[in-house]
Formats: sequence, C-alpha cells, structure tokens
Amino acid sequence: MTDRTPAAPSALTLLLSEEGQTLLAALRDHDPAQELALATRLRRDHPAELVSAALAQARLRQRAVAKFGERDAYRMYFTAHGVEQATRTSVAAHRAGRFRDIGGTGAGPARIADLCCGIGGDAIELARAGFAVTAVDRDPATCEIAAHNVRTLAPDAPPPAVVCADVMTYDLRAAPAPDALFIDPARRGGRGRIFDPEAYSPPLSWAIEAVRTVGAGGIKIAPGIPHELVPDDFEAEWISDGGDVKEAVLWHGASGTAGAITPGARRATLLPAGITLTGRGLPNPEVRKVGRYLYEPDGAVIRAHLVAEAADELDGGLIDETIAYITADERRPTPYATAYEITDELPFNLKRLKALLREREVGVLTVKKRGSPVEPEELRRKMKLQGRGSATVFLTRVAGAPTMLLGRPA
Repeated sequence: MTDRTPAAPSALTLLLSEEGQTLLAALRDHDPAQELALATRLRRDHPAELVSAALAQARLRQRAVAKFGERDAYRMYFTAHGVEQATRTSVAAHRAGRFRDIGGTGAGPARIADLCCGIGGDAIELARAGFAVTAVDRDPATCEIAAHNVRTLAPDAPPPAVVCADVMTYDLRAAPAPDALFIDPARRGGRGRIFDPEAYSPPLSWAIEAVRTVGAGGIKIAPGIPHELVPDDFEAEWISDGGDVKEAVLWHGASGTAGAITPGARRATLLPAGITLTGRGLPNPEVRKVGRYLYEPDGAVIRAHLVAEAADELDGGLIDETIAYITADERRPTPYATAYEITDELPFNLKRLKALLREREVGVLTVKKRGSPVEPEELRRKMKLQGRGSATVFLTRVAGAPTMLLGRPA
C-alpha cells in the first residue's frame, strides 16, 4: 500500500502564507527575552508550528541586520547557520565588483556558479551586478531560502538557477557552463571553527583545482590562512570592513581575462572606502626609537603582511621587529593605519601606570595590546579609574622590552 500522506509544508512555505506574513510583521521588533510568554499567547490564535517558525525567523532577522541592513534583512529568510556564515552585503558587493575583472564571454551576462551558496548573500550581490548565477548547496531548506532571497532582492537580474547538490559531485561542465566560480567552503564544524583548510567542506585543495578547471574564480577563506598555502597562480586579498577583518579571498583569472587579478600578489582592501594596498615586495622596516606618533595598521594590512608598504608611505619604522606598530616623528594622513600621538613611554609597571592615570584624572582608558599577556579588562579593573579625562595605553614591546606607551588619538 502506497503512503499518500502529503508532505508537511516547509518552514518557508508557512512563513510566506498570509498568516505567516502577518505574524512576521507583528514580531519585527519583539524582545527575544520575552519569547516564552509571547509564544504562549500567540499559540492561542495560530498553529504552534507557525508560531515557532515565525519567532525563530524574527530572531534571525534581528541578528542579520548587522550584515544586511534593515531594508534587506527584513525581506530575507535565514537559517541559524546561514546568518552565522553569510557574507555581509558590503563585502559581497565588493567581491561582485571584482568578478567583473575576471568573468564574462562578451555575450550577455557572465555566468557564475556560487558553490556552497548558503542563504544567498553572495548570490544576491552577484545577481545585482548583472551576472547569471547558478547557486549550489546540498541542504534543501537552504536552497529554498536562497532562491527566494535572490528573486526578492535582485528582481531585475537574470533569474537564478538554484541546484540542491553536493558541490564536489556537481557537474561544472553541465550547460550552461559557468565562466567563473565562487566557492565559500564551510569553515565550522560540530566543535566550532575549523582552522585546517583541508578540513573545510569542501577542502581548499578541491576548491583550488575546481577554479583552475573552470579557469577563473574566487575562494573565500579564513583570514588567518598561512601565506605559504596560497598557490603561486592565485592572488590573495584580505578584506576589512569598518576596521574589522572579515575574510580573505583567493583569486584566479584565466589567461587574457585576468584584468586586475595578479598571480602571486597580496592585497589588503579596506571597506567601506574600497581602498586597496598592494604588496610591492618591500623588506621589513627598520626598528626605530618611539617617535611622536604611533600608527596601528588596519587588520587587513597586517594579515596581508603589508606593514612594510604602510610604513613606507609614512616614512616610519617599527618599534620592535616582531610587533606591527609603526612609529614616526611626523604625522601623515593614511587610510591604512590609525594614528596616535604618544605622550609617555614607560617600562611595564602597573603601579606606575595607575599613579600616572590618577594624577591626570583619567576616567576612560582605551587599552590596546600587541605582544603582551595582560588582558585589557583586567588592567582597567586594577586601575580603579576616576576622573573626566581619557587616554589610550599600548601594552607592547619596544626593542624587545615590555613597555607601556600612553597617548591619545591624533
């Protein structure tokens, strides 16, 4: 006897119903701390399954605002894993712009296969940029959400194709074949972050060969990847947004279409300005005495090993051969580092620092550290700050010696 019981509707189907849309609208600004009481009340008038789905989705949308902005986040649908792993809009838009340099056949929109597409954060920006996107993911519910998100947020783009498949067995030669790949391997497992690129899903080596086979593409990787793992025929780009390092991308371009992709190059891109620093193979800066100004390079500059290039622009040196702080006697404007004016250089001594802060009535202390085991919160607690003044202290090493540098933003 054949079981003719209809399949239960998906969570997305429930939420797209008129009743689901009404619930989501009502829950837009709800307080997650009050969910238990709210769920009990809502279940009096709505099916329990719909209430659970709506509360979960409303909570995910609130979290997603930081990545996608209110306008997009409240029109999208998410999974818990999808919110965590999705690329924020600013980074995805930057990457879509770079794909213009490496993709395309000259006959209509270039085709890009977005492998491990998740909830569609990158596919949305690729579609908005005019590419014909094929999005591939192995989770059916995620694929359903990705298809809806791309259609909703990029309505004027070529209709996306969303394929539910394991990317490692997906036929990249199937018509219409892509001009380029974007691959975002899963970098989290049951125990948290995965640091070994060969433990990514799919492994980095597989992703590299897939891009080489197609001829062009980008692979999203963790920013902490060792530089020696970057293949010579790929460019590596580290990206920060608002001063926070978000990711790194390995880029590859086929001969004749490489555009701005330079094999073997290292670059740091700072968003939202979209400013890029490219490596020039400079030697490490010399170590100097601490000057009037201290520059803290952007995290992307440090990760890309481009501190020497930033120091060259500032005519500066390092305070220690192992510490990524740049010192200079003159202040020069730079987008690649934050400048501080140094007022005091002291051997590491917490009692002396406490006395100095009390003398200057410092009540707000910003603690930065590099090469020091002291935790900022622990230091602030020990200082027992009082007063209206503010200061910044750097706990670091100067020419190998533990040192405290006191100053203020320049």
